[in-house]
Amino acid sequence: MYKWLPAIKEPADLKKLKTKELQELACEIRSFLVEKVSKTGGHLAPNLGVVELTLAIHRVFDSPRDQIIWDVGHQCYVHKILTGRAGLFDTLRQFGGLSGFPKLKESEHDVFQTGHSSTSISAALGMAQARDLLQEDYFVLAVIGDGAMGGGMAFEALNHAGDMGTDLIVILNDNEMSISQNVGGLAAYLERIRTDPKYFRLKEDIEEILRKIPAIGGKVIKSVERVKDAVKTLIVPGMLFEELGFTYLGPVDGHNLQKLQKTLMGAKKLKGPILVHVLTRKGKGYELAEQQPNFYHGVGPFDPLNPPQPGKQNSPPTYTEVFSDTLITLAKENEKIVAITAAMADGTGLDAFAKKYPTRFFDVGIAEQHAVTFAAGLARKHFRPVVAIYSTFLQRAYDQIVHDVCIQNLPVLFALDRAGIVGEDGETHQGVFDLAYLRHIPQMNIIAPRDENMLQHALLTGLNYNGPVAVRYPRGKGLGVKLEQLRTLPWGQGEELRPGKDIAIFAVGTMVNLALKAAEQLEKQGLSIAVIDPIFIKPLDGKLITRAALNSRFGLLTVEEHVLAGGFGSAVLEFLELNGYRNIHVKRLGIGDSFVEHGAKDELLSHLGLTVERIVQTCLEMAGRRGKVVSWLQSGNE
Repeated sequence: MYKWLPAIKEPADLKKLKTKELQELACEIRSFLVEKVSKTGGHLAPNLGVVELTLAIHRVFDSPRDQIIWDVGHQCYVHKILTGRAGLFDTLRQFGGLSGFPKLKESEHDVFQTGHSSTSISAALGMAQARDLLQEDYFVLAVIGDGAMGGGMAFEALNHAGDMGTDLIVILNDNEMSISQNVGGLAAYLERIRTDPKYFRLKEDIEEILRKIPAIGGKVIKSVERVKDAVKTLIVPGMLFEELGFTYLGPVDGHNLQKLQKTLMGAKKLKGPILVHVLTRKGKGYELAEQQPNFYHGVGPFDPLNPPQPGKQNSPPTYTEVFSDTLITLAKENEKIVAITAAMADGTGLDAFAKKYPTRFFDVGIAEQHAVTFAAGLARKHFRPVVAIYSTFLQRAYDQIVHDVCIQNLPVLFALDRAGIVGEDGETHQGVFDLAYLRHIPQMNIIAPRDENMLQHALLTGLNYNGPVAVRYPRGKGLGVKLEQLRTLPWGQGEELRPGKDIAIFAVGTMVNLALKAAEQLEKQGLSIAVIDPIFIKPLDGKLITRAALNSRFGLLTVEEHVLAGGFGSAVLEFLELNGYRNIHVKRLGIGDSFVEHGAKDELLSHLGLTVERIVQTCLEMAGRRGKVVSWLQSGNE
């Protein structure tokens, strides 16, 4: 089926191919990507868009000697194919298989791990500076998308790199702009001049001659520079980067291998920081992905002959859909509600809100820090901002949550989508730290609904509270429970869902359903198990914890889809210690002191010991009965 692809074992093999053969290889890679991603799921559209760019990079540079850092990293599939990992793509994003992001332990060609955006230029600059300090000789490249370039950290790095003047190549993969013939022709002309070393020698020679002219030489040079800068501002699209101290090359057609290679060869000849502006088409070569690049950005397994289409399915709604529908309903009643996201309108479900209330919706780009403080400013003027950001991405705005929201006790509601285990995207995307990084902040409140019905009530409750509130909910479909009429939850109160006198299980969010099933099994073995949904992680329902602690013969068990350190179980232990209940037996199930790698969610939960079987076993052990001995490598339990 594939003619050239089987022959590519390492990047050096690309240098043996002619341009026509490289173009044929590009077509084969696109077919390979669709074939493999349709089976495993993954980031399809971004990788289809960088096929020629990745081929050109590996053709011109010498990885791993030359260091290539991929921003975000979800566009690294072609890089992995070209660096000897094509044979592993059947395991892509599977537990124990090939990661969907750069991974140090996978290959020497993955020189820096990434998963969140806007970090590549900082990392590349650090590596380039280390190279210079060690007096070594190789190229360092950062490949960053136009979306990630909008992140504040990227501009901080650009500013620093331009000031340092370190040899560094930044490749801007711009998949939002098309190439205008006039601009493209002019840019190609300017590119030819500015990548030709003779231009720089001529410029220096002319300046030297002018300086020798008595009295007026220096003034003439300044005048020429002013005119040149004015003209460049009008006709050079990369003037911003020039002002930051970069030499700007482009824009260049990111699907033209010859132009890409020529431009990159030119960049290798220049000194100092270089920015190469490349224009690509997201989803290139797969019509549906080109037409719907956002939908095909990240997809689950699908049938290429009957590919998926956007739209709701005949199944329980996702938590994201319930959030979206509820927020639209609440916004109809309260015109002060506004919604904010950081370049994730589709992923958070706010695209529907944007269509309904366009003047009350704000997408700030990949700028979580700005999103939070922007929300604080709105809240200060009596609006009710809802900041919808994935749990893992809100980590990037910790300081703003503390200083700009919580210290001022402003009514900002944080909608933490993708809380808990998210699965195939791995360590950088698992939402397992939010309780720990939020609950210790004074004036912050946290609600963890157990199902989609409780989610809608939690949103109403949070928006009615006059202070900061975080509502965390998982990725994926709900349980299929009935959505009741909206109601406000009793503030700070949990709910006993099942009475019992032997052990009280406090289960957080998605773990409630598992705890109920475990209690049913344990009842058949003669144990009376109470199941309690705390609902509020902060403030804690102290009365409910105290009553359960005093009335349970064998103690308390906490279960959470979150790290144990600083999580809900820790909060219960702290409460008992502070209130003098030091003899209560407490066991905790959660995630230990290790990162959770990629894999299917159910498989990861099983590996972590967050299962009905593990809850049953733990309760039997607490009651002094023998349970089946199992090794739970990452559960971190005593």
